Amino acid sequence: MTRSHDADLRLLLVHAHPDDETINNGATMARYVDQGAHVTLVTCTAGEEGEVLVPSLEHLAAEADDALGPHRVTELASAMAILGVTDHRFLGGPGRYRDSGMMGTPANDRPECFWRADLTEAATYLVEVIREVRPQVLVTYDEFGGYGHPDHSQAHRVATYGAALAAVPSYRADLGPAWDVPKVYWSAMPRSYVARGIEKMKEAGTDFFGVESVDDLPFVVPDDAVSAVVDGHAVVERKLDAMRAHATQIAVDGPFFALSNHIGLEAWSDEFYRLARGVQGPVDPSTGWETDLFAGVA
Repeated sequence: MTRSHDADLRLLLVHAHPDDETINNGATMARYVDQGAHVTLVTCTAGEEGEVLVPSLEHLAAEADDALGPHRVTELASAMAILGVTDHRFLGGPGRYRDSGMMGTPANDRPECFWRADLTEAATYLVEVIREVRPQVLVTYDEFGGYGHPDHSQAHRVATYGAALAAVPSYRADLGPAWDVPKVYWSAMPRSYVARGIEKMKEAGTDFFGVESVDDLPFVVPDDAVSAVVDGHAVVERKLDAMRAHATQIAVDGPFFALSNHIGLEAWSDEFYRLARGVQGPVDPSTGWETDLFAGVA
């Protein structure tokens, strides 16, 4: 990325729970904020069903006080303040959809969970945001939701359908003028990058969630499926601080930070993307990847 300031850039990210945005795209968000872009985050649930990794806060869990959601909202606000993102919203407003939990759990059966949301209704909430913000770039998950969480898969569906509906002038004209998002990306992890990280951690005498082989990870994609990489080395410390803000979900002494400790900050600096819609712009000839998500549209 070569631009130093561009207030006309508008990036929209659609995520399932607080902390997903920072893990997947924290460096990207901070980097574009620093360039003067308008970055909007839409979070689909408050993450009520998440694990609680802080012993003193275990009472917040869904099976106890069921008060984790409001706490995670405050964690999200803190993380966004660190990254510099001032426009963060919940799909349909705070509390509209509840965390669905992992697939096959009782939380999937709650009528208010996001997994059970009416797709047109949920997508229409996003249409309103898209037409207001008019982003050139939208970022979300792939069709599998990265690792198969039902809310991630649903976020993918909502983002995909919402972008399609937003471009149709006759669809809910009361929500504002139609907007056709030029580029849609899915977060991605290239196989070679992940394999190299796993091997480096093995050499250091540790592992990452017990993973033995890159083939054990469902979210890994072939290198030639990747379209873009954002270099976040200049902002990686802010990303790590934002991850720490999600304290109930990410343990400072856990595998996420072990990754940084054992193979260096590059583990969290580079963020990769697959172009799902639009035309790839100029690329780095050495990789065939864009280095700017706005390449070709701004």
